[in-house]
Amino acid sequence: MMLWVCIGGGLLTLLIAAISKKNREDCTDYTITIKNSEENIFIDANDIRKLLKSGAGFEIKGKKISEINLKKLEQLLKNNVWIRKAEMWFDNRNVLHVEVYEREPIARIFTTAGNTFYIDSTEKKLPLSERLSARVPVFTGFVDKKIYSAKDSLLLSDVKNIAAYIKNDPFWMGQVAQINITPERNFELSPVVGNHLIKLGNAKDIEKKFGRLMIFYKQVLAQKGFDAYSTIDVQYFGQVVGTKRGSDKNKVDTVMLKRRVDEMLKQMQKQYDSVAALKPIIEKPIISGTQVSTTSLRATRSQPANPNALKAESLPVKNETKPNESKPRAVMAKKERSQ
Repeated sequence: MMLWVCIGGGLLTLLIAAISKKNREDCTDYTITIKNSEENIFIDANDIRKLLKSGAGFEIKGKKISEINLKKLEQLLKNNVWIRKAEMWFDNRNVLHVEVYEREPIARIFTTAGNTFYIDSTEKKLPLSERLSARVPVFTGFVDKKIYSAKDSLLLSDVKNIAAYIKNDPFWMGQVAQINITPERNFELSPVVGNHLIKLGNAKDIEKKFGRLMIFYKQVLAQKGFDAYSTIDVQYFGQVVGTKRGSDKNKVDTVMLKRRVDEMLKQMQKQYDSVAALKPIIEKPIISGTQVSTTSLRATRSQPANPNALKAESLPVKNETKPNESKPRAVMAKKERSQ
């Protein structure tokens, strides 16, 4: 037992001596690494050097290691709005390694008062940068408050989820121009190709909603033209409801628009194999008056999810009466009651 105590004490003494020796040595150099998943660099190595020099009060290279407070410098870097995480350590050659993880904008938000800012995946608000403008989904109509309520925080979380889906899908990233937040806190998309409005509703089941929208793009808009409908509503479960544009409107060049969307779809063909795996729509879209309603196989016929789906006005249709309905039925007049 005493032998192990002696050995342990000896190792501890050697370790303390090694640390003391290292602390008396000078920092030979330092390296800076900035890690992020995009090419948008909102903070660079020169910014990090300036922060370290101002925080330490001296040039780090050539300074004694004992005089460099790594914990203080790490916290200084973390206080920067564009830095999510920072780590610092010395290697066996006395080189200081500085590793920084940059915050990545996921959405740009415009408030009702006209203010604008970015948010990242943690919903942290980020200021605009004079250096670069991030290519992220744009949201308009967000509340303008200094302190968010629980509902505001939930809405910000919905913005983050929708933005993350769009940002990770190159097709929708190229097709969605901006997303407006309505006073009812629903989301409406304005597309790049086509003069129509896409109603998403809330952020629930966002993947399924975009899946139904893609099917509608492929099966209806690619054939009829991207200006054929004024609104496309995918907020109801298992349905896509398109409101047809008035006939007095100018017709679009369907061939040109179809070619443009086909080019976009070809670029993303591999990523949309999962969409092709969805159950196909057996029934063709039924156009009735000003609306077209496409219902997936999972929708319940007896209870449509859209409460307004049955309220569409119908235009006169072709008279296709069956033979047994060609003659009107005879109706006996009721006898008047004697008074």
